[in-house]
Amino acid sequence: MTDYGALLRDHVTLRCRSIDRIFLQAYVPMLQSVGEVCIFLRWQRKFPIPSSAAFGKIGDEYVKAVYRFADTHQIPVVHFKKGQNKEEVARPYLEAAAREGKERVVLIGIAQEKASVWRSWPRKGQEKARHPHMDWGREMAFINHFYFYLWDAEWGGAFWKTNAYAPYPIWLWLNGHEWAKRQLEKSGIAYEALDNGFRTCSDAAALQKTCERLGPAAVQSFFGRWWRRLPSPFTEADVEAGYRYQMAFRQFEVSDTCVFDRPQAGRMWFESVIRDHLDVGRPDQIALIFHRRISCRTPGRFGTRVVTRGVDPTLCCYYRSSRIKQYFKEGRALRTETVICDTGDFGVGRRVCAQNWNALRGVGESANRCLCDAEAVDARPAPDVATFCQVTRPSTTNDGLYAAGLRFGDQRVMAILGALVGFCFLIAGFTNRRLVERVSALLGSVYTCRQATYDLRRLRRKGLITKIARSRRYQLTGLGRRVAVLFTKTYGRVLAPGLSALDACLPEDVAARCEVGTTWRSFERALDDFIQVQLIAP
Repeated sequence: MTDYGALLRDHVTLRCRSIDRIFLQAYVPMLQSVGEVCIFLRWQRKFPIPSSAAFGKIGDEYVKAVYRFADTHQIPVVHFKKGQNKEEVARPYLEAAAREGKERVVLIGIAQEKASVWRSWPRKGQEKARHPHMDWGREMAFINHFYFYLWDAEWGGAFWKTNAYAPYPIWLWLNGHEWAKRQLEKSGIAYEALDNGFRTCSDAAALQKTCERLGPAAVQSFFGRWWRRLPSPFTEADVEAGYRYQMAFRQFEVSDTCVFDRPQAGRMWFESVIRDHLDVGRPDQIALIFHRRISCRTPGRFGTRVVTRGVDPTLCCYYRSSRIKQYFKEGRALRTETVICDTGDFGVGRRVCAQNWNALRGVGESANRCLCDAEAVDARPAPDVATFCQVTRPSTTNDGLYAAGLRFGDQRVMAILGALVGFCFLIAGFTNRRLVERVSALLGSVYTCRQATYDLRRLRRKGLITKIARSRRYQLTGLGRRVAVLFTKTYGRVLAPGLSALDACLPEDVAARCEVGTTWRSFERALDDFIQVQLIAP
């Protein structure tokens, strides 16, 4: 059995843990309710009637300011087509700015997309009044969005997205690896890039320290610099009155990259892991990412091969709206990423601050580490004989509590342990309800919450699971995972297929295809002949 831990230990030349892609939303807190909207239009901007028409005038002025900004700085303006890859369009402009080393806006893209906007309408019964009272609400509408593609001295390529409709949100896309590259260049540390990561670095310790130094202050500094340079719907008087932006997390990626000394070692590791964990880790999805777009109109026949040039296998495990993604990057590195799309999944606030930033980073690093550790442990799961006996036989805990045995081969026990090794439980553990769902699906019969409570009690007393503090969730221990993987692999890959091959009722032509079945039948015939000879008197 392949030792994945040995491959990671002996064939990895560089390991880097870093924040990868960051997607943020900036919003104005004082424009998030109807009353605040009316105060802004009536008292701050002096419109006699607060309405969406007033916001329309502000938006028109902002659009004109954007075009003036483009003309003044000679920035190309591109209208994106539906389905067009915006990053591919902007890439040549960003690469040209990188070669020049000049901080500037390289492209302004315009795309019509759906967004939530403030809208007003006359109150019912006052449609014909000269000065009607207005009702307000948020509606979804297809409106033009402006993409400012930037080259920043600190962050490299990035984009700033906004629109001309209240409440004037801003979306930012940044990359932590690109930030680290700029910092290494300033320090004079040589490196070789691996797309948006690192292939080699002359000082690996300095690289890791640089990646760990990235925090919310760098993001806020970026926003402050470009907010002063780019057109804005708010005037200086608005800013002085308190109409300022705050930032919130929309997506936060934490990555762990292991660069192998040669592509063959990395390919062997990844392919073995995927093959070995189809029944153990039970990933929700294993996808093959093809380097071309295929639709129903693409001509020709298409087949799937697990290993072929130009196809990168990707393993994904989901938890609520977040996920862990693991793939082979450019044929050289194992990239494990935790993508957090909703900070509430982990009880973390959305506002960009040091406390939430560190909490999210801790969640991502812990999830990446749990997945890699679980894969490494699964390669060599066998516990010692004494531990095996303690698990399978009744025993008592140190407190004198009785713990029923977990019999190997018992249908219910095998279903429980097969469910617990799922990767979906690595991030936040599992509950009684989730265990019932997974075990019922594996058993194909009714499995109740009361039965799950009994099983959780004996698993806990055997030391196979532990309860997460201040929650109703449980998590596998190191011993628990080794035992569960051993039971699952042995039963599913050795015992069940082996007994099927030895079935006496199996047709001879079918049994002949299996070497174990053929050998067993030869042994049975030889044994019968031996007994026959020994029992018959000469």
